Amino acid sequence: MNLSNWTRRIRAETGIIDLMQDLGFAVASEGKPLYVLGGGNPAHIPQVEKYFQVQMEHIVRSSRTFGYLVGDYAGPQGSNRFVCALANLFRSRFGWDIGPENIALGNGSQMVFTILFRFFSGEFADGQHKRIFLPISPEYIGYNEADEEKLRFRSVRPKIIENSDSTFKYEIDFSKIHISDDIGAICISRPTNPTGNVVTDEEVRELTKIAKQNQIPLIIDGAYGLPFPGIVYTDCSVEWNENTILVLSLSKLGLPGARTGILIAQPEIIELFACANAIMTLATGNFGAVLALKSVESGEILDLSHNIIQPYYRSALDHAVSTIRNEMHDLPYMLHQPEGAFFLWLWFPGLPISDQELYQRLKQRNVYVVPGNCFFPGLEGEWQHRHECIRLSYAGSQEVVSKGVAIIADEVRRAHNDSLSKRVA
Repeated sequence: MNLSNWTRRIRAETGIIDLMQDLGFAVASEGKPLYVLGGGNPAHIPQVEKYFQVQMEHIVRSSRTFGYLVGDYAGPQGSNRFVCALANLFRSRFGWDIGPENIALGNGSQMVFTILFRFFSGEFADGQHKRIFLPISPEYIGYNEADEEKLRFRSVRPKIIENSDSTFKYEIDFSKIHISDDIGAICISRPTNPTGNVVTDEEVRELTKIAKQNQIPLIIDGAYGLPFPGIVYTDCSVEWNENTILVLSLSKLGLPGARTGILIAQPEIIELFACANAIMTLATGNFGAVLALKSVESGEILDLSHNIIQPYYRSALDHAVSTIRNEMHDLPYMLHQPEGAFFLWLWFPGLPISDQELYQRLKQRNVYVVPGNCFFPGLEGEWQHRHECIRLSYAGSQEVVSKGVAIIADEVRRAHNDSLSKRVA
Protein backbone atom coordinates (compact mmCIF):
# COMPACT_ATOMS: atom_id res chain seq x y z
CA MET A 1 0.00 0.00 0.00
CA ASN A 2 1.47 3.36 -1.05
CA LEU A 3 0.69 6.03 1.56
CA SER A 4 1.41 9.75 1.84
CA ASN A 5 4.12 11.52 3.82
CA TRP A 6 1.43 12.64 6.29
CA THR A 7 0.65 8.98 7.03
CA ARG A 8 4.28 8.29 7.82
CA ARG A 9 4.37 11.34 10.09
CA ILE A 10 1.44 10.32 12.25
CA ARG A 11 2.86 6.81 12.57
CA ALA A 12 6.23 8.18 13.64
CA GLU A 13 4.87 10.64 16.21
CA THR A 14 4.48 9.65 19.84
CA GLY A 15 3.42 12.48 22.13
CA ILE A 16 -0.34 12.88 22.05
CA ILE A 17 -0.80 9.41 20.51
CA ASP A 18 0.99 7.65 23.37
CA LEU A 19 -0.89 9.79 25.87
CA MET A 20 -4.32 8.86 24.53
CA GLN A 21 -3.40 5.20 24.01
CA ASP A 22 -2.21 4.99 27.61
CA LEU A 23 -5.39 6.66 28.78
CA GLY A 24 -7.56 4.30 26.76
CA PHE A 25 -5.66 1.25 27.98
CA ALA A 26 -5.98 2.32 31.58
CA VAL A 27 -9.73 2.90 31.26
CA ALA A 28 -10.20 -0.52 29.65
CA SER A 29 -8.04 -2.43 32.14
CA GLU A 30 -10.47 -2.82 35.00
CA GLY A 31 -9.36 -4.80 38.04
CA LYS A 32 -5.67 -3.92 37.73
CA PRO A 33 -3.88 -1.58 40.16
CA LEU A 34 -3.41 1.26 37.70
CA TYR A 35 -2.24 4.74 38.65
CA VAL A 36 -3.18 7.04 35.80
CA LEU A 37 -1.39 10.35 36.36
CA GLY A 38 -0.70 11.10 32.72
CA GLY A 39 -3.93 11.95 30.96
CA GLY A 40 -5.91 15.14 30.66
CA ASN A 41 -9.19 13.55 31.65
CA PRO A 42 -11.00 15.79 34.14
CA ALA A 43 -12.17 14.55 37.51
CA HIS A 44 -15.63 13.07 37.96
CA ILE A 45 -16.93 15.77 40.27
CA PRO A 46 -20.23 14.52 41.77
CA GLN A 47 -21.99 17.92 41.90
CA VAL A 48 -21.05 18.71 38.30
CA GLU A 49 -22.10 15.31 37.00
CA LYS A 50 -25.38 15.54 38.89
CA TYR A 51 -26.06 18.95 37.37
CA PHE A 52 -25.60 17.69 33.83
CA GLN A 53 -27.44 14.47 34.58
CA VAL A 54 -30.49 16.57 35.44
CA GLN A 55 -30.08 18.50 32.19
CA MET A 56 -29.89 15.23 30.28
CA GLU A 57 -33.10 14.02 31.90
CA HIS A 58 -34.86 17.22 30.77
CA ILE A 59 -33.55 16.71 27.24
CA VAL A 60 -34.75 13.11 27.05
CA ARG A 61 -38.21 14.08 28.28
CA SER A 62 -38.55 16.74 25.58
CA SER A 63 -39.20 15.12 22.23
CA ARG A 64 -38.43 18.38 20.43
CA THR A 65 -35.06 18.93 22.15
CA PHE A 66 -34.09 15.27 21.89
CA GLY A 67 -35.05 15.28 18.24
CA TYR A 68 -32.74 18.22 17.58
CA LEU A 69 -29.95 16.60 19.60
CA VAL A 70 -29.80 13.40 17.56
CA GLY A 71 -31.75 14.15 14.38
CA ASP A 72 -30.56 17.50 13.00
CA TYR A 73 -27.30 18.85 11.66
CA ALA A 74 -26.13 22.10 13.18
CA GLY A 75 -25.00 24.92 10.91
CA PRO A 76 -21.29 25.34 10.16
CA GLN A 77 -20.92 27.68 13.17
CA GLY A 78 -22.54 25.13 15.47
CA SER A 79 -25.82 25.37 17.37
CA ASN A 80 -27.17 28.88 16.78
CA ARG A 81 -29.00 29.04 20.10
CA PHE A 82 -25.88 28.03 22.04
CA VAL A 83 -23.70 30.48 20.12
CA CYS A 84 -26.17 33.30 20.86
CA ALA A 85 -26.28 32.32 24.54
CA LEU A 86 -22.48 32.45 24.75
CA ALA A 87 -22.39 35.88 23.13
CA ASN A 88 -25.00 37.17 25.59
CA LEU A 89 -23.06 35.75 28.53
CA PHE A 90 -19.74 37.27 27.49
CA ARG A 91 -21.33 40.61 26.70
CA SER A 92 -23.38 40.89 29.90
CA ARG A 93 -20.85 39.48 32.38
CA PHE A 94 -17.57 40.74 30.93
CA GLY A 95 -18.56 43.69 28.78
CA TRP A 96 -17.04 42.23 25.62
CA ASP A 97 -18.11 43.87 22.37
CA ILE A 98 -19.20 40.58 20.89
CA GLY A 99 -22.08 38.94 19.05
CA PRO A 100 -22.97 35.56 17.53
CA GLU A 101 -20.87 36.47 14.49
CA ASN A 102 -17.79 36.25 16.75
CA ILE A 103 -18.31 32.66 17.92
CA ALA A 104 -18.16 29.21 16.33
CA LEU A 105 -18.13 25.68 17.69
CA GLY A 106 -15.88 22.79 16.70
CA ASN A 107 -15.63 19.12 17.54
CA GLY A 108 -13.18 19.69 20.38
CA SER A 109 -10.56 22.41 20.82
CA GLN A 110 -7.89 20.11 19.32
CA MET A 111 -9.79 20.23 16.03
CA VAL A 112 -10.19 24.02 16.37
CA PHE A 113 -6.44 24.48 16.72
CA THR A 114 -5.71 22.21 13.77
CA ILE A 115 -7.76 24.55 11.58
CA LEU A 116 -6.43 27.78 13.16
CA PHE A 117 -2.82 26.74 12.69
CA ARG A 118 -3.52 26.02 9.04
CA PHE A 119 -4.94 29.53 8.69
CA PHE A 120 -1.85 31.26 10.05
CA SER A 121 1.05 28.97 9.16
CA GLY A 122 2.34 26.87 6.28
CA GLU A 123 2.66 27.99 2.70
CA PHE A 124 1.23 31.37 1.67
CA ALA A 125 0.28 32.78 -1.72
CA ASP A 126 3.58 34.66 -2.04
CA GLY A 127 5.53 31.44 -1.49
CA GLN A 128 6.54 32.33 2.06
CA HIS A 129 6.41 29.69 4.78
CA LYS A 130 5.04 30.98 8.07
CA ARG A 131 5.10 29.49 11.54
CA ILE A 132 3.29 29.83 14.88
CA PHE A 133 5.35 31.46 17.62
CA LEU A 134 5.08 29.94 21.10
CA PRO A 135 6.57 32.55 23.47
CA ILE A 136 6.98 30.19 26.41
CA SER A 137 8.19 26.63 26.44
CA PRO A 138 7.18 23.95 27.46
CA GLU A 139 3.76 24.06 25.78
CA TYR A 140 0.82 21.79 25.03
CA ILE A 141 1.68 18.36 23.64
CA GLY A 142 -1.19 18.40 21.13
CA TYR A 143 0.11 21.40 19.18
CA ASN A 144 3.06 19.46 17.82
CA GLU A 145 0.90 16.98 15.93
CA ALA A 146 -1.58 19.56 14.62
CA ASP A 147 -0.38 19.17 11.04
CA GLU A 148 2.05 17.26 8.86
CA GLU A 149 4.67 19.99 8.66
CA LYS A 150 7.48 19.61 11.17
CA LEU A 151 8.49 23.30 11.05
CA ARG A 152 5.11 24.67 12.00
CA PHE A 153 6.30 26.19 15.31
CA ARG A 154 9.07 28.32 16.72
CA SER A 155 9.66 28.69 20.44
CA VAL A 156 12.27 30.00 22.85
CA ARG A 157 13.49 28.97 26.26
CA PRO A 158 11.81 30.61 29.24
CA LYS A 159 13.36 32.25 32.25
CA ILE A 160 13.55 29.82 35.17
CA ILE A 161 12.87 31.57 38.46
CA GLU A 162 13.61 29.47 41.54
CA ASN A 163 11.21 30.51 44.29
CA SER A 164 12.51 28.13 46.96
CA ASP A 165 14.69 25.04 47.36
CA SER A 166 11.98 22.92 45.74
CA THR A 167 9.78 25.22 43.61
CA PHE A 168 10.36 27.25 40.47
CA LYS A 169 8.41 29.12 37.81
CA TYR A 170 8.80 29.68 34.08
CA GLU A 171 8.46 33.25 32.84
CA ILE A 172 8.39 34.60 29.31
CA ASP A 173 11.82 35.90 28.36
CA PHE A 174 10.82 38.94 26.31
CA SER A 175 14.46 39.64 25.50
CA LYS A 176 14.40 36.53 23.28
CA ILE A 177 11.18 37.41 21.46
CA HIS A 178 11.73 38.53 17.90
CA ILE A 179 8.77 38.38 15.54
CA SER A 180 10.21 37.92 12.07
CA ASP A 181 8.28 37.98 8.79
CA ASP A 182 7.83 34.21 8.89
CA ILE A 183 5.59 34.32 12.01
CA GLY A 184 1.85 34.16 11.30
CA ALA A 185 0.49 34.17 14.87
CA ILE A 186 1.46 34.01 18.54
CA CYS A 187 -0.09 31.28 20.70
CA ILE A 188 -0.16 30.53 24.41
CA SER A 189 -2.13 28.18 26.64
CA ARG A 190 -3.37 29.82 29.85
CA PRO A 191 -3.08 28.05 32.26
CA THR A 192 -0.20 26.41 30.47
CA ASN A 193 -0.49 22.73 29.79
CA PRO A 194 1.75 20.99 30.98
CA THR A 195 3.15 23.13 33.79
CA GLY A 196 0.11 24.77 35.38
CA ASN A 197 1.81 28.12 34.79
CA VAL A 198 -0.53 31.11 34.38
CA VAL A 199 0.92 33.77 32.11
CA THR A 200 0.30 37.00 34.01
CA ASP A 201 -2.04 39.77 32.90
CA GLU A 202 1.02 41.97 32.34
CA GLU A 203 2.63 39.33 30.11
CA VAL A 204 -0.62 38.98 28.14
CA ARG A 205 -0.79 42.75 27.64
CA GLU A 206 2.80 42.76 26.38
CA LEU A 207 2.09 39.87 23.98
CA THR A 208 -1.03 41.68 22.78
CA LYS A 209 1.07 44.77 22.09
CA ILE A 210 3.68 42.74 20.18
CA ALA A 211 1.00 40.97 18.14
CA LYS A 212 -0.72 44.22 17.17
CA GLN A 213 2.58 45.85 16.23
CA ASN A 214 3.30 42.95 13.89
CA GLN A 215 -0.30 42.72 12.59
CA ILE A 216 -0.71 39.11 13.65
CA PRO A 217 -3.24 37.58 16.07
CA LEU A 218 -2.64 36.44 19.62
CA ILE A 219 -4.24 33.02 20.11
CA ILE A 220 -5.06 32.11 23.72
CA ASP A 221 -5.90 28.51 24.59
CA GLY A 222 -8.19 28.83 27.61
CA ALA A 223 -9.26 25.19 27.87
CA TYR A 224 -8.50 25.13 31.62
CA GLY A 225 -8.90 28.80 32.35
CA LEU A 226 -11.22 31.78 32.23
CA PRO A 227 -14.11 32.41 31.90
CA PHE A 228 -14.78 28.68 32.39
CA PRO A 229 -13.91 26.15 33.77
CA GLY A 230 -11.87 28.61 35.82
CA ILE A 231 -9.22 26.21 37.16
CA VAL A 232 -6.94 29.08 38.14
CA TYR A 233 -5.38 29.76 41.55
CA THR A 234 -3.87 33.19 40.92
CA ASP A 235 -5.35 36.64 40.44
CA CYS A 236 -5.83 37.13 36.71
CA SER A 237 -8.43 38.30 34.24
CA VAL A 238 -9.48 37.46 30.71
CA GLU A 239 -10.08 40.06 28.03
CA TRP A 240 -11.04 39.83 24.39
CA ASN A 241 -10.40 42.20 21.50
CA GLU A 242 -10.48 41.93 17.74
CA ASN A 243 -6.80 40.96 17.58
CA THR A 244 -7.30 38.13 20.07
CA ILE A 245 -8.46 34.64 19.22
CA LEU A 246 -9.72 32.85 22.31
CA VAL A 247 -10.36 29.11 22.33
CA LEU A 248 -12.42 27.51 25.11
CA SER A 249 -13.71 24.01 25.73
CA LEU A 250 -16.42 22.14 27.57
CA SER A 251 -14.05 19.24 28.25
CA LYS A 252 -12.46 20.44 31.49
CA LEU A 253 -15.85 21.58 32.71
CA GLY A 254 -16.46 17.84 33.04
CA LEU A 255 -17.72 17.03 29.54
CA PRO A 256 -14.75 15.61 27.60
CA GLY A 257 -17.00 13.13 25.81
CA ALA A 258 -19.05 15.98 24.35
CA ARG A 259 -16.05 17.11 22.21
CA THR A 260 -17.07 20.76 22.09
CA GLY A 261 -14.53 23.47 21.37
CA ILE A 262 -15.47 27.17 21.31
CA LEU A 263 -13.76 29.68 19.04
CA ILE A 264 -14.07 33.43 19.73
CA ALA A 265 -12.62 35.70 17.07
CA GLN A 266 -13.38 38.48 14.64
CA PRO A 267 -16.13 37.66 12.10
CA GLU A 268 -13.71 37.10 9.20
CA ILE A 269 -12.01 34.27 11.11
CA ILE A 270 -15.37 32.80 12.15
CA GLU A 271 -16.54 32.77 8.53
CA LEU A 272 -13.36 31.00 7.42
CA PHE A 273 -13.62 28.53 10.26
CA ALA A 274 -17.24 27.74 9.37
CA CYS A 275 -16.16 26.96 5.80
CA ALA A 276 -13.35 24.69 7.00
CA ASN A 277 -15.66 23.09 9.56
CA ALA A 278 -18.19 22.20 6.88
CA ILE A 279 -15.51 20.76 4.59
CA MET A 280 -13.63 18.77 7.24
CA THR A 281 -16.41 17.53 9.53
CA LEU A 282 -19.67 18.56 7.79
CA ALA A 283 -21.14 19.71 11.10
CA THR A 284 -20.25 20.14 14.76
CA GLY A 285 -21.99 17.67 17.06
CA ASN A 286 -24.99 18.97 18.97
CA PHE A 287 -24.42 17.08 22.21
CA GLY A 288 -22.27 19.57 24.13
CA ALA A 289 -24.23 22.60 22.97
CA VAL A 290 -27.60 21.11 23.94
CA LEU A 291 -26.38 19.71 27.25
CA ALA A 292 -24.67 22.94 28.38
CA LEU A 293 -27.24 25.38 26.96
CA LYS A 294 -29.17 26.03 30.20
CA SER A 295 -25.95 26.58 32.16
CA VAL A 296 -24.86 29.26 29.69
CA GLU A 297 -28.26 30.96 29.37
CA SER A 298 -28.59 31.18 33.16
CA GLY A 299 -24.94 31.98 33.85
CA GLU A 300 -24.70 28.87 36.05
CA ILE A 301 -21.68 27.74 34.04
CA LEU A 302 -19.68 30.47 35.79
CA ASP A 303 -21.11 29.55 39.20
CA LEU A 304 -20.20 25.89 38.68
CA SER A 305 -16.70 26.92 37.71
CA HIS A 306 -16.13 29.30 40.61
CA ASN A 307 -17.97 27.53 43.43
CA ILE A 308 -17.49 23.84 42.67
CA ILE A 309 -14.87 23.05 40.04
CA GLN A 310 -12.07 25.37 41.14
CA PRO A 311 -12.35 24.53 44.88
CA TYR A 312 -12.44 20.81 44.05
CA TYR A 313 -9.17 20.96 42.15
CA ARG A 314 -7.62 23.29 44.71
CA SER A 315 -8.20 20.66 47.39
CA ALA A 316 -6.81 17.94 45.13
CA LEU A 317 -3.77 20.13 44.45
CA ASP A 318 -3.03 20.62 48.14
CA HIS A 319 -3.11 16.86 48.68
CA ALA A 320 -0.87 16.16 45.68
CA VAL A 321 1.73 18.75 46.66
CA SER A 322 1.80 17.47 50.24
CA THR A 323 2.29 13.94 48.97
CA ILE A 324 5.17 14.96 46.72
CA ARG A 325 6.91 16.78 49.55
CA ASN A 326 6.56 13.78 51.83
CA GLU A 327 7.64 11.18 49.28
CA MET A 328 10.47 13.13 47.64
CA HIS A 329 11.97 15.02 50.56
CA ASP A 330 15.29 13.17 50.13
CA LEU A 331 15.45 13.57 46.33
CA PRO A 332 16.74 16.38 44.12
CA TYR A 333 13.49 17.65 42.62
CA MET A 334 11.83 20.94 41.70
CA LEU A 335 8.10 21.49 41.38
CA HIS A 336 6.78 24.17 39.06
CA GLN A 337 4.66 26.60 41.04
CA PRO A 338 1.10 25.30 40.49
CA GLU A 339 -1.10 28.18 39.36
CA GLY A 340 -3.84 26.50 37.34
CA ALA A 341 -5.14 23.50 35.38
CA PHE A 342 -4.82 20.14 37.15
CA PHE A 343 -1.23 19.21 36.32
CA LEU A 344 2.02 19.21 38.24
CA TRP A 345 5.32 19.61 36.43
CA LEU A 346 8.22 17.88 38.14
CA TRP A 347 11.82 18.63 37.28
CA PHE A 348 14.53 16.25 38.48
CA PRO A 349 17.84 18.13 38.03
CA GLY A 350 20.66 15.70 37.27
CA LEU A 351 18.31 12.76 36.68
CA PRO A 352 20.68 9.93 35.68
CA ILE A 353 18.16 8.43 33.23
CA SER A 354 16.08 10.17 30.59
CA ASP A 355 12.49 11.17 31.11
CA GLN A 356 11.56 8.62 28.43
CA GLU A 357 13.26 5.79 30.33
CA LEU A 358 11.60 6.91 33.57
CA TYR A 359 8.26 6.87 31.74
CA GLN A 360 8.85 3.29 30.55
CA ARG A 361 9.95 2.13 34.00
CA LEU A 362 6.85 3.63 35.56
CA LYS A 363 4.60 1.96 32.99
CA GLN A 364 6.07 -1.37 34.05
CA ARG A 365 4.74 -0.59 37.52
CA ASN A 366 1.34 0.53 36.17
CA VAL A 367 1.99 4.23 36.73
CA TYR A 368 1.18 6.45 33.76
CA VAL A 369 2.79 9.89 33.41
CA VAL A 370 3.84 11.94 30.38
CA PRO A 371 7.58 12.42 29.67
CA GLY A 372 8.55 16.05 29.53
CA ASN A 373 10.40 16.04 26.21
CA CYS A 374 7.04 15.83 24.37
CA PHE A 375 6.12 19.37 25.44
CA PHE A 376 8.68 21.47 23.56
CA PRO A 377 7.32 22.03 20.03
CA GLY A 378 9.42 24.40 17.98
CA LEU A 379 12.31 24.66 20.44
CA GLU A 380 15.58 24.37 18.57
CA GLY A 381 18.84 23.12 20.00
CA GLU A 382 19.56 20.60 22.72
CA TRP A 383 18.47 21.36 26.28
CA GLN A 384 19.03 18.76 28.98
CA HIS A 385 16.25 20.28 31.07
CA ARG A 386 13.59 18.92 28.70
CA HIS A 387 14.73 15.36 29.44
CA GLU A 388 14.53 15.79 33.22
CA CYS A 389 10.81 16.62 33.57
CA ILE A 390 7.50 14.77 33.72
CA ARG A 391 3.88 15.89 33.85
CA LEU A 392 1.44 14.50 36.41
CA SER A 393 -2.31 14.92 36.67
CA TYR A 394 -3.89 15.17 40.11
CA ALA A 395 -7.46 14.84 38.81
CA GLY A 396 -7.72 11.24 39.99
CA SER A 397 -8.57 9.96 43.44
CA GLN A 398 -6.33 10.76 46.38
CA GLU A 399 -5.43 7.08 46.65
CA VAL A 400 -4.30 6.93 43.02
CA VAL A 401 -2.27 10.12 43.37
CA SER A 402 -0.67 9.04 46.65
CA LYS A 403 0.36 5.60 45.45
CA GLY A 404 1.42 6.84 42.04
CA VAL A 405 3.64 9.57 43.49
CA ALA A 406 5.20 7.08 45.91
CA ILE A 407 6.14 4.79 43.01
CA ILE A 408 7.57 7.72 41.03
CA ALA A 409 9.73 8.68 44.01
CA ASP A 410 10.86 5.08 44.37
CA GLU A 411 11.89 4.85 40.71
CA VAL A 412 13.76 8.16 40.77
CA ARG A 413 15.50 7.10 43.97
CA ARG A 414 16.43 3.76 42.37
CA ALA A 415 17.83 5.53 39.32
CA HIS A 416 20.09 7.67 41.52
CA ASN A 417 21.19 4.68 43.59
CA ASP A 418 21.99 2.62 40.48
CA SER A 419 24.00 5.51 39.04
CA LEU A 420 25.92 5.90 42.30
CA SER A 421 26.65 2.16 42.44
CA LYS A 422 28.05 2.22 38.90
CA ARG A 423 30.32 5.17 39.71
CA VAL A 424 31.59 3.47 42.88
CA ALA A 425 32.24 0.23 40.99
